[in-house]
Amino acid sequence: MAERIAKRLARAGLCSRREAERWIAEGRVAVNGKTLTGPAVTVGPNDHITVDGRPIPAAEPTRLWRYHKPRGLVTTARDPQGRPTVFDNLPPELPRVVAIGRLDINSEGLLLLTNDGELARRLELPSNAWTRRYRVRVHGHVDPGRLEALAEGITIDGVAYGPIRARLDRQQGDNAWLTMALTEGKNREVRRVCEHLGWPVNRLIRVAFGPFQLGSLEPGAVEEIPARVLQDQLGQGGQAGKGNGPAKRRPSKKRPDKKRQDGDRSRADRRRKA
Repeated sequence: MAERIAKRLARAGLCSRREAERWIAEGRVAVNGKTLTGPAVTVGPNDHITVDGRPIPAAEPTRLWRYHKPRGLVTTARDPQGRPTVFDNLPPELPRVVAIGRLDINSEGLLLLTNDGELARRLELPSNAWTRRYRVRVHGHVDPGRLEALAEGITIDGVAYGPIRARLDRQQGDNAWLTMALTEGKNREVRRVCEHLGWPVNRLIRVAFGPFQLGSLEPGAVEEIPARVLQDQLGQGGQAGKGNGPAKRRPSKKRPDKKRQDGDRSRADRRRKA
């Protein structure tokens, strides 16, 4: 199947499409021996593609893993400041993977990993409406009414954040535990919203991303999601589903009322006899 070169590199698990476009601009990608100067190139199955002079691998079947990210790791392949990264701490037997979304260095919890950069790009799109759910510990005395108001969205310093479902789980002295669920996942959204309300975050744990749960996965552990489960959740054609709620039931057809049918037959018989 013919496809754009950036998409082909992403499907090979080498990078995201955005990274592929940067590689092309840097002159690192060649097709059939010719170095590319722009991403507007379509390639087919018989084209010879290289990155830094090395042939790219064949596109592998899409795979997805759950990873319990600990605090203290950055979600990037290379950190300019030399801080430890998620990818430095993955098991060596894993193939080359990319993260779906990010968790900042002080956040922990569920991070999805995939060998398919194109899938990562799709699942990160807000249009998929996949809910990200967090357990959040904040400093301060929380007003439940202000939490409920977040369902209408909020604008902070000119940045509009969409609806957030939030509730107070418990107040413990000067700290409180919240559960927050959102679909946009803008950069540091939970922290910025809570700090704007006067409740700085001192712990943040992502417990769900769409239909995938952190569950009892230990910090630092990685677990592959079975291919059948992945296919069920993404749907036919590999498209991410809308939201993560149950499928809607079709309205059931009403069964005929037997007594009413019998009565109708009796009236019709009497009319014929008359």
